[in-house]
Amino acid sequence: MERENNLPKILADISDAREMEDVLVELLTPREMKDLAMRWQLLKELHRGEPQRAIAERHGLSLCKITRGSRILKKKNSAIMRLLQENKK
Repeated sequence: MERENNLPKILADISDAREMEDVLVELLTPREMKDLAMRWQLLKELHRGEPQRAIAERHGLSLCKITRGSRILKKKNSAIMRLLQENKK
């Protein structure tokens, strides 16, 4: 069976936030949704310059998870960094 992943294209075509949320809720388990929201939160906090240890302690996360997020933000041409810069609030 040929593996074709057109999911990114399908998701990119969704312009309504509510519809995107509905799709994610149907695709992911509640635990996966919670994990995804937490990962996004820690990436925002890292982007604001908050110390890794403080983030880990505040959320009860291992430093490994925080370090992974930090590496993502330092990566050249990071899509996540671009999203964070475009959506500063």
